[in-house]
Parts: sequence; structure tokens; C-alpha cells
Amino acid sequence: MPWSLGREDDVITEWERSDDYATVRIRERGDGGFVARLDVMEQAADESAYERERFDDREAALERAATWREERDVE
Repeated sequence: MPWSLGREDDVITEWERSDDYATVRIRERGDGGFVARLDVMEQAADESAYERERFDDREAALERAATWREERDVE
């Protein structure tokens, strides 16, 4: 299932999977770092999951978010 950009502003960038059961979000922290978060609900066709990682820069967080989206692309 494809992912689409659901929100993008100065603080948060979030992608939603087309089944609406999974999201990947990047959020800027107050200290200038970034947090990447994967949230797959229990109702999803694939296994539910919640992961959260901190990064010093946006590019690293974006790379992690892209990897999660690739790994959680459900057909």
C-alpha cells in the first residue's frame, strides 16, 4: 500500500499508509534534534509496531523514515 504525505509544517512531517493503519512521523525537538516515529496499529494487516528513534539531524531522521516506509509497504 502506498504512503502519502499527510502533514508537513515547520515542526512535523508525517506520512500515512493508504490503509490508514500506519504512520511515520518526523518531529523537530526543542533542542534542535529530531525524532522519527513508526506507528502501526493492531488492526493492520501486518504486525503492529511502535518504534521511536532520536537523531541529531533531519537528514538522518528522513533516511530512517524512508526505510520504515519501505519495510512496512503492504500489498
